[in-house]
Amino acid sequence: MDFTQHIEADKLTTEFIDYVKKVFKGKKIILTVEEEQDTTEYLLSSEANREKLMKSIEQAEKGEGLIKVNLE
Repeated sequence: MDFTQHIEADKLTTEFIDYVKKVFKGKKIILTVEEEQDTTEYLLSSEANREKLMKSIEQAEKGEGLIKVNLE
């Protein structure tokens, strides 16, 4: 079983650890901690992504390629 949890480090509690211990009782686990990357940061991380993002922003500002949805 895989389990992924996105949580702010300040909100990590002993109850969370107890929960993991309960769910995986008696099993060996791998616990990996990594900093969650901001979506915009990721999109700007490569030149190709940056160019696509900037082009999309320009198109949106011009009203091109937008889909209007009525939620009522």
